[in-house]
Amino acid sequence: MSEGPHVAARMDDIAPFHVMDILARAQAMEAAGRDIIHLEIGEPDFVTPAPVVEAGVAALRAGHTHYTGALGLPALREAIARFHATRWQATVDPAQVVVTPGASGALLLALGLLSGPGDEVLMADPGYPCNRHFARFCEARPVSVPVDAATGFQLTLDLIDRHATPATRAVLVASPSNPTGTAIAPGELERIHAWCAARGIALIVDEIYLALTYDGGEHTAARWDDVFVVNSFSKYFLMTGWRLGWLVAPRWAMPALERLAQNLFLAAPTPAQHAALAAFAPSALALFEACKAELRTRRDFLLPALRDRGFAIPVTPHGAFYVYAECSRFTSDSQDFARRLLEQAGVAVTPGIDFGRHGGDRHVRFAYTQPLPRLAEAMNRLDQFLQT
Repeated sequence: MSEGPHVAARMDDIAPFHVMDILARAQAMEAAGRDIIHLEIGEPDFVTPAPVVEAGVAALRAGHTHYTGALGLPALREAIARFHATRWQATVDPAQVVVTPGASGALLLALGLLSGPGDEVLMADPGYPCNRHFARFCEARPVSVPVDAATGFQLTLDLIDRHATPATRAVLVASPSNPTGTAIAPGELERIHAWCAARGIALIVDEIYLALTYDGGEHTAARWDDVFVVNSFSKYFLMTGWRLGWLVAPRWAMPALERLAQNLFLAAPTPAQHAALAAFAPSALALFEACKAELRTRRDFLLPALRDRGFAIPVTPHGAFYVYAECSRFTSDSQDFARRLLEQAGVAVTPGIDFGRHGGDRHVRFAYTQPLPRLAEAMNRLDQFLQT
């Protein structure tokens, strides 16, 4: 029998999420009656606030079920620009905002515009795995730069300068980042921006977790008008399943980005865009801030708890809702460690190999996306697991 049509060579470089195997097994165990504490998925446990849900329902009932323009609902683009101004004191022209199907849509637009065959995109390792896969999908070469505690698990100007080549077309950074939760200091980001601008290299800044920064001020790269800034309604705004994000881009890039959006996804989901308008209301923002405070409390519980148990966490996460913990005291195989922790203790975590090759086998990511009592129970189970 035929094995089917030829599959593009790029698929050999698109790795699966190993955590999905963990999740599938965890769900099967739950179906069989086991109690599983989910610390593996990068999704807040809070539901979308009622005002946002009600705005989405109202949009459906009002018949807002047709396409919007490719760049998004004008009122939403304006609201996003106002949010940048009021939250981060950054002047953003609504005409330079693209509403996208999740931050993934924004990243794909930016990399599709900026990279192609023979081009290189610099990014941190460990880092969000889709970044390198998006670059590869665009037939560019993702250059994963090893980072560690010495640089706060972030790219620095020195690292970028050492790894850049004449083929470098873009530098992609995330602040705060997934999986480490660490942020880039404002001065360092300024130096990186100046270096990129002087060389005609694009700077892409993932700010998906920016509004979930717990220590120090939030600073957006959108204060510069030549940077590509990616953000999302998923994390701070608690709208993961609504699939909505945005991209702030230089003015010169907008015509090409609009063409790409028209062809790649036509437009972001219309009901979700109408719902997102309600996310900027003061009452909704107050709810988001309350959830943010709860996440910080969870971080402040989990971080010392893991350190006390022998996990090495040399850099305190500045934001997001992750702790990237070195587990080399217990294992040299993070995937096996995560599998055994699930099977024996009913605690699901993400193996570090999902986030890159640099030290991934010696790290696991804990997502503090469960209430404090469940986190405490997870630590009790972890104690028993480590004693066996």
